[in-house]
Amino acid sequence: MEYTTLNNGVQMPMVGFGVFQIRDAKTTQTVVEEAIKTGYRLIDTAQSYGNEEAVGKAIKTSGVPRKELFITTKLWISDFSYEGAKKAFQESLDKLGLDYVDLYLLHQPVGDIFGAWRALEELYKEGKIRAIGVSNFKPDQLANLAAFNEVTPAVNQVEVHVFNQKEDEEEYMNSKGVQMESWGAFAEGQFDVFTNPILVKIAEKYGKSTAQVMLRWQLQRGIVSLSKSANPERVRQNFDIFDFVLSEEDMQEIATLDSNTTVFADHHDPKTFELLASFVGKSF
Repeated sequence: MEYTTLNNGVQMPMVGFGVFQIRDAKTTQTVVEEAIKTGYRLIDTAQSYGNEEAVGKAIKTSGVPRKELFITTKLWISDFSYEGAKKAFQESLDKLGLDYVDLYLLHQPVGDIFGAWRALEELYKEGKIRAIGVSNFKPDQLANLAAFNEVTPAVNQVEVHVFNQKEDEEEYMNSKGVQMESWGAFAEGQFDVFTNPILVKIAEKYGKSTAQVMLRWQLQRGIVSLSKSANPERVRQNFDIFDFVLSEEDMQEIATLDSNTTVFADHHDPKTFELLASFVGKSF
């Protein structure tokens, strides 16, 4: 495993396993157990995923010392307030069966961000969270939060894949000491990504899968990546990316795939904010 050092000195694994959309408790526990057995040490869940309890059971049964694991969960916008964040964090902690989490993120740039962030800062200072950060924040939203608070986010987890490469955003985050972490590394399987001719050619060159090439591409860019699968063989395969290195030519070819295409939504689009707000009964 390779690690990155966050802006507060905490070591974070560069390759992680996510459990988004794996809602069945038994399946979640089984695949997380397999991921940890395979060698994953970063496990990423969220309040809104509805599977924190199953992740906690997998952590407990894994036999791996807690200090060797890096556990991330996220606060949903329904609890974006100072008091709401405090209460929701404790609920997540209880479901996970842990005394602390390694990384706690504001899941979306919507709602009472500042109130929630003040709660996260306090929990961080109390040692209940080793690092705090955000998810889906654009550079201006990240700058606004950092400028008016004491603790700069350590991580920004955003959509990054070969069709949405975010080089400018990565450059800005790096300049401010904020680690970019990706979700959607495989573009949610859209746009025939697994059979893309450029990726297939590169994968054949190294005897790897296109999924492994995409994860290796992110690793070489210095981006922490998350992959997800309920298939044990794919769980193991997605971890097997440390025995080859993409050439500069390969990296440049992959760069040509960038089309600034999102599989979710633009967080500068008012309709995106209205949609997210509607999830918690708010409207404009």
